[in-house]
Amino acid sequence: MSAFEAIMLVCFGLAWPFSIYHSWTTKVNDGKSLLFLWVIFVGYLSGIIHKIYFVYDLIIWLYVLNATIVLIDILLYYRNRHYQLKK
Repeated sequence: MSAFEAIMLVCFGLAWPFSIYHSWTTKVNDGKSLLFLWVIFVGYLSGIIHKIYFVYDLIIWLYVLNATIVLIDILLYYRNRHYQLKK
């Protein structure tokens, strides 16, 4: 288990709750890129797959947590887009 990998994932993961809170409360997608969100999500999925097949350790749960948080942000993006189209 790499402490540096854990630190990186924790640091990246700390930013997502703020993004989710903003998406949830404002119901707008200003400043968000759907492509960026999907690229980050695929990156986390790749990390999970790597951990499963090559180096299974507890860090996998940080990848799962971050991927889940990004998926929530992606779903909120679609919800907000729906709200914006209805206006």
